Amino acid sequence: MSEVQSRQVREVVESVYRSDSRQVLATLIRLLGDFDTAEEALHEAFAVAVEQWAREGVPANPRAWLVSTGRFKAIDGMRRRARFDASLEELARELERESGDIQTELPDDPPVDDDRLRLIFTCCHPALTPEAQIAMTMREVCGLTTEEIARAFLTKPATVAQRIVRAKGKIRDARIPYEVPSAADLPSRLDAVLRVVYLVFNEGYSASSGGSLTRHDLSAEAIRLGRLLIELLPEAEALGLLAVMLLHDSRRAARTSPEGDLILLEHQDRALWNQAQMDEGTALVRRALASRQVGPYTIQAAIAAVHAQASDAASTDWSQIVGLYDLLVQAEPSAVVELNRAVAVAMRDGPEAGLSLVDAILSRGELGHYHLAHAARADLCRRLGRVDDARASYERALNLTQQEPERRFLMKRLGELPG
Repeated sequence: MSEVQSRQVREVVESVYRSDSRQVLATLIRLLGDFDTAEEALHEAFAVAVEQWAREGVPANPRAWLVSTGRFKAIDGMRRRARFDASLEELARELERESGDIQTELPDDPPVDDDRLRLIFTCCHPALTPEAQIAMTMREVCGLTTEEIARAFLTKPATVAQRIVRAKGKIRDARIPYEVPSAADLPSRLDAVLRVVYLVFNEGYSASSGGSLTRHDLSAEAIRLGRLLIELLPEAEALGLLAVMLLHDSRRAARTSPEGDLILLEHQDRALWNQAQMDEGTALVRRALASRQVGPYTIQAAIAAVHAQASDAASTDWSQIVGLYDLLVQAEPSAVVELNRAVAVAMRDGPEAGLSLVDAILSRGELGHYHLAHAARADLCRRLGRVDDARASYERALNLTQQEPERRFLMKRLGELPG
């Protein structure tokens, strides 16, 4: 095989890894019953694919081929280790008996209770702590690194890694089943699942690091999972979550310039907003509000819908947005929500009113390492003509952010300050 052909095969395998590896892993976890064994089998399957696809061509159903290969690699590994642990031989025989024809078991359009949804509910089992549930799901279902999860949690990578290890041990030792819960158990399990999906979307909508503002693969996956959830359980908050994701994602094309630079909401070309997503998101908000079971996701979706209804930034109903943030602070108190409310107050009442609120939030220390808090303060100081304060806050935000488009934006703002 020529070097060009070899490179082409590697590119195909890498593409399949990006698009299908988490689904393959989820299915292997169901088939093998163990996270670590499934992860090892996943990597072995892709390693075999590089060699075998080069010789025989890419199979018609790459995902099914990878699942089948990974499973039999795992069985072979158990048989080799059975010389030292006899129990593994019986497990290998049992797995082989259950193998069936995997190529026909994996349709291109999986049913609502597909393996990734099963895996999410397993990772969000109430036997695990909320922090472990979310860290586990973001790592195993969505493939985020511990560093990315740590930034989403505003914590340390080592802490996230420990949570994941402990969660895997708990799932194994407690024999937590790999399944979508019964209808009776679904409502009590939904909150953690919704939060996981929302955090995944947030990482996709505004990547915590790297050269791009967004990671469309993650936001698209979160929206896909959101659709699965409302098919399974059309609760108001599930509707609200899908609505807020669609409404935010509708702005994606307008959020960066052709060069990849950040464009703030007030300067975006709203003609680029995806009208179909806005219409669907707004309709979902109405359905969620009609239930009268209004929660944090529905309120956030209502805020996004107000932005969607405005023809430009100047015509935005900031009084309504502040009122919705007042409700959100009550429903889900957090410093980040308070920060967003402060920015809305600044748009309604002027930068001095907003700055007073932002300074009060920062004085508590919770958002001391949150770059967007310092960026918000810098912008308000800039608008008030407090150049030295603006410069200090822009520099603080610049030191904290790890995303290149945000760094370029902050550096540009710094350069525009007088003196």
